[in-house]
Amino acid sequence: MGSYIPHTDADQQVMLKTIGCASVEELFDVVPKQALIKELRLPPGMAEIEVVRQFATFAGENKVFPVMFRGAGAYRHYIPAAVKRITANETFVTAYTPYQAEISQGILQSIFEYQSMICEITGMDVSNASVYDGASAAAEAVNMCRDRGKTTVMVSATAHPQVIDTIKTYCAGYGSKVVIIPAASDGKTDLVILKKHLAEDKTAACFYMQQPNFFGLIEDAKACAEITHAANALLIEGVYPISLGTMESPGACGADIACGEGQPLGLPLAFGGPYLGFMATKSALMRKLPGRIVGETTDAQGERAFVLTLQAREQHIRREKASSNVCSNEAHCALTAEVYLSTLGEEGFTEVASQCHAKAVYAASQISAIPGFDLVFDGEFFNEFVTHCPNVDATLSALETHGILGGYPLGNDRVLWCVTELNTKAEIDALVRLLKEAT
Repeated sequence: MGSYIPHTDADQQVMLKTIGCASVEELFDVVPKQALIKELRLPPGMAEIEVVRQFATFAGENKVFPVMFRGAGAYRHYIPAAVKRITANETFVTAYTPYQAEISQGILQSIFEYQSMICEITGMDVSNASVYDGASAAAEAVNMCRDRGKTTVMVSATAHPQVIDTIKTYCAGYGSKVVIIPAASDGKTDLVILKKHLAEDKTAACFYMQQPNFFGLIEDAKACAEITHAANALLIEGVYPISLGTMESPGACGADIACGEGQPLGLPLAFGGPYLGFMATKSALMRKLPGRIVGETTDAQGERAFVLTLQAREQHIRREKASSNVCSNEAHCALTAEVYLSTLGEEGFTEVASQCHAKAVYAASQISAIPGFDLVFDGEFFNEFVTHCPNVDATLSALETHGILGGYPLGNDRVLWCVTELNTKAEIDALVRLLKEAT
C-alpha cells in the first residue's frame, strides 16, 4: 500500500488532527459497518489474457432481462437508432468541458438547445446545463430556496426514498431542518398536514413533491402550489419527464422549480449510470440556479453566438458567493436527451407518453382482476401502479425464470409495477398468465 499512498503514520496523524478525527476509523464512522471493507485480499498478478477471461466470466453473471415491468426511478424506453448514431459522433464524444467557453461554440449551442427543450417541456423560463442525476437535482433545487430565516425544507413522503435521503444529506451539511409530510390513506401527499405544518412553521423555505409520485399516483400539484405559496414558500416539483408528453407542465401547475431524472430521455439503464439531472426555474430564481447556464447573444459581426452566463459555481465566482459546489455537468447525457427529444418531436413525445399510460391502464386492469392482486390505491396513475401480491419473493422469482423482471417489491406484500411503450400486449398477457399460475 505504501507505493500507492505514500503517507507516513506521522503524516496521517497531522491530517487527522487537522480535520478533528482521532483515527482513520473515526473518519469513516458515518459509513454503515456492513459497507466497510477491512482489507482487500487481491489475488496474485495475472497475464492480460487471463484477466480478460476472468472479467468476461464475471460479466457473464449479469442478468439482462428481455422483458421488464420495473421502474421505480429508472425506466426502459425505446431509444431510436438515430440517437445512438448521432451522439456517437467523435465531435461530441471527444469534446471536453468548455472552460474557454466562447471558443467552444458547438458545445455551447448544444447546451443552449438542451436548456431550451427542458424549459419547453417543464413550462419554465430558464434551465441550467444539467447536474449529476435526478436526486442531486432535487437537493440542489432545495438549496436554491434557502433564504435568511427560512431554512426549513418540507418534503413529501410520497417522493422517491433515494431522493428524500439525498435531500436529507445535503440539508445536514447546510444545517437545514427537513420535515417529512406523510402520505394520506390514498397514497398521495396529505395536504391537510402540509397546510398545518406550513402555517405553523414560519421558517419553511420550500416544499418538494414528486409528480407522478413514487407509487405512480398523480398528485394535485395545483393544490400543493396554492398551499405552499399561501405560506410564502416555494414549490419544487420533481417530474418524470416522459409524463410531460400528456400531463400539465410544472410551470402550468404553479411550481417555482422543476427538476428530475433525465435518464428516460434516450439514456439506457446501463447498470445505474451515468444519468442526467435536469433543473429549470422561473426567471425570479434564475440567479440561484446552480452550475452552468448558456445564453444566446451576438458576436462583433452581429452573428448569433453563445456564451456561458450567470454562473453560480465555485470555479467561476468567490466561493462564499457560490450557491452550489456542483462543478461539472453531464454534457454528453444532456446532448443525448436533446437528440432524443429532437428525433421524437412533439408528436412522437406525446405518443410515447400516451402509450405508456394506455398500456399501464390495461396491465393494471388485468393484474388487479387476479385474486389477491387488487390495486392498493384507487387514484389516477401514469405508468406505474401498486398492487397487493400474495407471496412477493416467490412470485418475482417465478417470473425471473421466464425472463421477466417483475415489479419493484415495496414490502408488506405490495409490488410497484411499471409499463412503458416497449411492453407489448402479448408481454402483459404473458405476465398475467404467469401471475395466475404463481398463485
